[in-house]
Parts: sequence; C-alpha cells; structure tokens
Amino acid sequence: MLDRIKACLPSLAPAEQRVAKLVLNDPRSFAKQPISELADRAHVSKPTVVRFCRSVGYDGLSDFKLKLAGSVSEGVPFIHRSVDADDKTSDIMVKVIDNTVAAFLKYRNDASTVAIEKAAITLVQAYEQGKRIEFFGVGNSGIVAQDAQHKFFRLGINTVAYSDGHMQVMGATLLGPGDCVVIISNSGRTRDLMDACDIARKNGATTIVITASGSPLAAAGHLHLAADHPEGFDRYSPMVSRLLHLMIIDILATCVALRIGGERLQPLLREMKNNLRSKRYT
Repeated sequence: MLDRIKACLPSLAPAEQRVAKLVLNDPRSFAKQPISELADRAHVSKPTVVRFCRSVGYDGLSDFKLKLAGSVSEGVPFIHRSVDADDKTSDIMVKVIDNTVAAFLKYRNDASTVAIEKAAITLVQAYEQGKRIEFFGVGNSGIVAQDAQHKFFRLGINTVAYSDGHMQVMGATLLGPGDCVVIISNSGRTRDLMDACDIARKNGATTIVITASGSPLAAAGHLHLAADHPEGFDRYSPMVSRLLHLMIIDILATCVALRIGGERLQPLLREMKNNLRSKRYT
C-alpha cells in the first residue's frame, strides 16, 4: 500500500502530496487520527484529505485508513530491508522475519481469490476424473514443487513433481485434456519451464502458473496465481519468494481438501497418522 502511494506521489497535486508525505512518515498515526487533525498536520483542508485517498485508488478516508491499519499492523516493515555484512545476529533475525511477514501480508492484500478458486476447482476436477496432476519447478522452485507433491499426496491425490528439464518435457508430452500441471517459477523466465508449459497447453492440459506478474510464464499459463514481492536481490538474504510460493501451495492444498470433503479425507488422514506411529519413538 505504501509502495503504491510512493509511486503515485509525483502525479498528485501539491496539497495531496503533503498528505501523502504525512502517511509515509507516520502511517500508524495517520490510521488512528481524525480527519480534522490530519488536515491540520498536513496544512490542507478536510476535502483534500479525502481527495488524496481517492487519488491513490481507495473509496474514501474510511476505506483508506482501514487498509492502512492492516498494512502496518504488528510492526511489519514497508519495504524490503537488505541484510548488511556487519549486521548483528539480532539485526539479521529481525530483517529476515520482517521481510517474510511483509511479503505475506502484501500477498494477502493483493492476491486474487478468484484465480485461487479457479485453480482449486480445476485441481479437484482433475482428481475426481482420475486425470494427472503434476508439479514443475527448477532450483528453489523445484523444492516447492516437491513440497506441493507431498501435500497433495497426503490428500490421496496421485501426483508427481519434476525438477529436471528433460523429465518436465517428457511429462508435459504425456499430458492431455483434463490433466493439470502446476508450474512454479520466481522469475517466470526459465526456458525449461516455458517449454514444458507450451507443450502441456498444446496437448490440451490445463496449466496453472505460480510466478511474477508481467513475466512470459504468467502470460503462457491458463491460470496465473501472481506471486509478487518487493524484495531486493542482495547477496545475503534468503529468497522470500520461496516462502511465498510455499504459502500459495498451502492455500491451494487447503482449498482442494475442503472441496474434496472431510467425510472422504478424515478417515484417510487418521489411518495414515496411526500407521506412522510406529516410525516414532514413544
């Protein structure tokens, strides 16, 4: 939300820019104070405060303050904070955790529930029709694909995950109408994944892509689940995108499980848990 305000700042009228700077300097206070006090602090009129809210894409002051309060709750940072070589352990811990939480909350505010619902319905239909469901990813995204396969396998859904480009091409070649492939990529520009996506589409399979908006892969899939995050690519920080992708997979798996229904899944999950008891020390 604050990134949007920064991006809009040059196009705002001078009086509205003063309101914008007031928000950016102290968003928590802005979310709590009445319009009269906000107008006084920004040296503008009350209608200008409302106009500012509408200029940056919100219905009015109430809508703006509600979204702002959600964005800045619990001490979440507003931008990605790079880890520096001389950071103390306490600094590193705070930055890594804050960057992750910020990305999660940004996704919560930006995500398209319509796209997620369509993806979940598509996966359930493929499962109920006995069609193939596969997960493709390379590098870090390959690990996410394996995690997705594990989560869906627990639900009794027969799936596979491929992180090798040759296996992805062969797997995509064997897909057909009604089958579904979920392709995961941070950049959305990996050649192997693009090739596999094209092959799967040509064979009639439904392609669900979890990747960055505006990327070639985002345009190539049938259903795009946007995974956008404001992190910088410094030398030290782990990629928040991996955790973001894992969360999206968790959301998908939960939606699919609820649509399959507890009556079918609960006995299976209980039996699985009982059978795994022997693998643990008492």
